[in-house]
Amino acid sequence: MLIRFSFIEKIPHILRNKYVLTIIIFVVWVVLLDSNNLITRYRDMKEMHKLEIDKEYYMKRIEEDKRKLHELKTDNRNLEKFAREQYHMKSLMKIFILFLHPLKIERLPEKTNNSTIPEFSL
Repeated sequence: MLIRFSFIEKIPHILRNKYVLTIIIFVVWVVLLDSNNLITRYRDMKEMHKLEIDKEYYMKRIEEDKRKLHELKTDNRNLEKFAREQYHMKSLMKIFILFLHPLKIERLPEKTNNSTIPEFSL
């Protein structure tokens, strides 16, 4: 007497085919279980695209900095201008020297109104 399992009979006939079952298992393996699955590959491609954009940005910055460096090395006026703008340095021709005299503080004679704050003159 053969005992048939009722749950196997409820599965559609196409899914009971060994080739279809093998293909389904393969697809699940490729999409979810493999170390190089599609989800990981999508994330990696997204990150690679972002890194390529960053690479382009930095290549432009490198070219711009090379151009600026060449300008600074070839012309002293550009070097002086760069130093003034970036590092707030002064030009040699525009240095002013101020001589300050020491201040004499003399106390004025007190007024008759009894003020408590002393007054000073320069």
